[in-house]
Amino acid sequence: MARKVVFAVDSAASVEQIHRAFCDERYWRARLKKFGGFGRLDTLTVEPDGTASVVVTQNLRPESLPALVSRFFPREWKVVQSETWRPVPGGEVHGDVAITTYGAPGSGSGRIVVGPVPAGARLDCTATVEFRAPLVGRSIETVMGTLLAQQIGVIGKFTTTWIAESAI
Repeated sequence: MARKVVFAVDSAASVEQIHRAFCDERYWRARLKKFGGFGRLDTLTVEPDGTASVVVTQNLRPESLPALVSRFFPREWKVVQSETWRPVPGGEVHGDVAITTYGAPGSGSGRIVVGPVPAGARLDCTATVEFRAPLVGRSIETVMGTLLAQQIGVIGKFTTTWIAESAI
């Protein structure tokens, strides 16, 4: 059974700045470098309507994961993350994220709404994580959900800093 995770992340950057970052190849390359450098940007496509589609592939190693989780992963674990970010009327950006794993029985998906707040933007996130393993699947889903929320918070801080340093 999948576990649903709901959380929010605030940013001092505006919705427009965050969207521009998500449309910028420099942002994705800097983000991959900042978070271990073991991933690669496979594609980044920006449509005329401002929709950005991104595919990132990461080769993870079990030693970088919590012990409970790492026992179920092979030495080489490939994760493909697809993201689509589209501006919508009303000043929001909607993001859809899909995570597909190869070599491990886990997956994830999520919806992020980036909306304006007085001090910048808020990312309202709803994600689902699933780990198909008898007896321990729920426990691992709980750990993965917690890690996901933490990771999005750290990526949010990185994004805000990158925007400020890049003056976009």
